[in-house]
Amino acid sequence: MERTLIRDIRTKAGEVAKVQGFVENFRDGKSMAFIVVKDITGKLQITVEKEKCPELLDELAKITPDSVITVIGPVCENEYVKMGGIELLPTELIVESVADALPIVRKDIPATKKKQAVERSAIDQRLNYRWIDLRTDENQLLFKVQSCLINAMRQCLLNKDFIEIHTPKLIGAASESGADVFEVEYFGRKAYLAQSPQFYKQMAMASGFERIFEVAPVFRAEKSFTSKHTTEFTGFDLEMSYIDSYRDVMQTEAEILTYALGVVKEKFGEQIKEAFGIEVIVPTMPFPVIKLDDLYNELEKEYGYIPAPEERGDLTTEAEKLSFDWVMKHYNHEFLFITDYSAEKRAFYHMRDDNGIPQGYDLIWRGVEITTGAQREHRYDRLKKQADEKGLGEDVKFYLEFFKYGCPPHGGFGLGVDRLTMLLLGLNIKEAMFLFRSPDRLNP
Repeated sequence: MERTLIRDIRTKAGEVAKVQGFVENFRDGKSMAFIVVKDITGKLQITVEKEKCPELLDELAKITPDSVITVIGPVCENEYVKMGGIELLPTELIVESVADALPIVRKDIPATKKKQAVERSAIDQRLNYRWIDLRTDENQLLFKVQSCLINAMRQCLLNKDFIEIHTPKLIGAASESGADVFEVEYFGRKAYLAQSPQFYKQMAMASGFERIFEVAPVFRAEKSFTSKHTTEFTGFDLEMSYIDSYRDVMQTEAEILTYALGVVKEKFGEQIKEAFGIEVIVPTMPFPVIKLDDLYNELEKEYGYIPAPEERGDLTTEAEKLSFDWVMKHYNHEFLFITDYSAEKRAFYHMRDDNGIPQGYDLIWRGVEITTGAQREHRYDRLKKQADEKGLGEDVKFYLEFFKYGCPPHGGFGLGVDRLTMLLLGLNIKEAMFLFRSPDRLNP
């Protein structure tokens, strides 16, 4: 018999159906047993009248919380059943896998008259058993939302004639500044795990692809232990040719995020609010834009915040946080584009204007940076000079070759999918990823 997903169970009312899933709850009484079975689409009550089903008793005796079962039987509407007014009365019950006592507590358990409250296990303990922790409604909703978000972003770009590519993650030279890369032995010579697909995105521009994107792993050898850093994450990267300036890239990113958040809100907005207590806000266009120096002047005026002189060319973590309050106060907007960073703080491949100012931006959402974007330097002589200035000439020699034989003006950005998910749902980065990686976590 073909399996019926629980979301479709009402279509089987009055018929015999087969349901499979994890046991979320089990109450075994003297004459009746009640099982709540959960699959990825929903939950269903299984009601067993023991006197009528003696052949099921041996299997019932095996059941523990989180065991996996198969049940077959008639589906009946019953107004007294709290879970949707429908239940399944099994004629067959198979315990496919018996679960041991769980080593973690996935949710806080409130106190009852007979039992004390039980606190949820700490995040690091839950990460040790991530596959068990992921069975909760909230975690499964998280990945449904993330899937919806990325699919909407992808669809938005496909509608704009972008091509999806897949670039190598084993590379012969560091793709950013030479720091914070994982070095690996590669058949007797050095290789590196890609910090970004930057060089190959730009190679695609030199190949005449014009508009490309990629969703793929990114590796950063940073010894950071914050609520937003990880050593491996999923990047959403884009590059586009024949732009007039980096503002074309900003416009495209704003359009993608506005479209994608609109799709998420329509499909999951109510569930997100119920599960995470977060309102999905679909941004309005255009997104606010401010120069970095102007932002610091505003933060000093309104909050008394002054960065150290040596930090003024980049955005500090404190300024990042304050920028959210500032942009909400002045624009009632969750997003803020910040431009005009110091050339010292930007990658060598960012185009600079006649005053030496990098033609790029950061995008801040809810007080956290989610994107660095820019127009790239596509002229070989200038690009080589900027690489030499940062002492990278020899390291990026293969990359510079891309620009010797003609390359259109272009720009792009990189966006962290996991950080985007974290901010969307109000989580810590550890909770927003399928499996978190940090300097001290490499398992499971």
